[in-house]
Amino acid sequence: VIRVQSPEGVKRITATKREMVETFLKKVAKEFGFRDNGFSVYTNRNRTGEITALPNKSLSVLKIGHGDMLFLYPMSPAGSSSETMDTSVSQGLRPVGAPQVVEDEIDQYLIKQDGKIYRNRDQQLCHHSPVGKCVHCVPLEPFDEDYLNHLEPPVKHMSFHAYIRKLTGGADKGKFVALENISCKIKSGCEGHRPWPEGICTKCQPSAITLNRQKYRHVDNIMFENHTIADRFLDFWRKTGNQHLGYLYGRYTEHKDIPLGIRAEVAAIYEPPQVSTQNSLEILEDPKAEVVDEIAAKLGLRKVGWIFTDLLSEDTRKGTVRYSRNKDTHYLSAEECITAGYFQNQQPNICRLSPDGHFGSKFVTVVATGGPDNQVHFEGYQVSNQCMALVRDECLLPCRDAPELGYAKESSSEQYVPDVFYKDIDKFGNEITQLARPLPVEYLIID
Repeated sequence: VIRVQSPEGVKRITATKREMVETFLKKVAKEFGFRDNGFSVYTNRNRTGEITALPNKSLSVLKIGHGDMLFLYPMSPAGSSSETMDTSVSQGLRPVGAPQVVEDEIDQYLIKQDGKIYRNRDQQLCHHSPVGKCVHCVPLEPFDEDYLNHLEPPVKHMSFHAYIRKLTGGADKGKFVALENISCKIKSGCEGHRPWPEGICTKCQPSAITLNRQKYRHVDNIMFENHTIADRFLDFWRKTGNQHLGYLYGRYTEHKDIPLGIRAEVAAIYEPPQVSTQNSLEILEDPKAEVVDEIAAKLGLRKVGWIFTDLLSEDTRKGTVRYSRNKDTHYLSAEECITAGYFQNQQPNICRLSPDGHFGSKFVTVVATGGPDNQVHFEGYQVSNQCMALVRDECLLPCRDAPELGYAKESSSEQYVPDVFYKDIDKFGNEITQLARPLPVEYLIID
């Protein structure tokens, strides 16, 4: 591991002793987001000992070893967009070294919005002139928890862009903010020991995960353009009694009921090949998937989520259905959470603030199930970024006899799995930390 310091910070580059200097400099360029000729690297801070891409020269010949510090200086002045990265506020804040990505249209629109919650002058509490402001009428930030909790109904999760405003507020304006994606895998390239299961060290070992209820959500509302879309989808269950699954195609728009909110507007449901029974669903390989996505794109639509039914008829004469998903059972089963996490990993949310260029997902899950009035209700969910990471790195399993419980895998000779914990309240009212074997999936769900 070789440390490279630039005017914007330090990054660690993994290399081998016999690696050619030219290959190493390409890694540096990729890591910092520069063009190949947009910077110079020196062995000394005073810009002496420049490292050039000489033919047949390896790092060991230049006596560059593990833990050494190199110094990078851009050719053009800091902040210029000709050779370095574009860091203008108008394009959205992002950390140094983040790849140049094009965010979704709705994200580009919301970045430019003020987002503040404006309040009228209070006749009783405000004793200033009409042009003045005080604590009772000054605009609130979009992440203000008191405001969100007093909405009707209360908003438990702030919007993702409100969360970004919270991170990028303050004196530094989010200069050091980086939305890091969680990894549950051992980092590759560690040469100080034999590979797992013979060896592991603190440099390559992934950190333990403590599950927290996510405070923000990437999508705040789901809306069907008309009731015909949903009725047509439910016809299969009405005729056969078997469950059904489909993909939601639509677009993302602004949701004005919540500060800087995003709405998923559903325009069509595509039903892929599947095998279904009264209690199960199996998705089959779809030879038409690419064609469907291409047609949708030409119509200005994209895949925004998936929908499935979980309906059991209670009284055929009244047309009522069983109310089976509630606080006493479960809202999403562990298997459904894992499936949602799989889909969300396939549809990542493009984000400038992440060094990977993506963070979380806007892909939604809709369940058609019985409500408290024994009528068909549509409930919308997502799973948290922590759940997405556990699913992506194959660390989460469903419990066979308890749909409301998941299970964090144990390490084996084939795979190292970091410890996963969650916090709970015991019968004495004390907060305790529990190992996620098993794990209540409510820690993974966002509604």
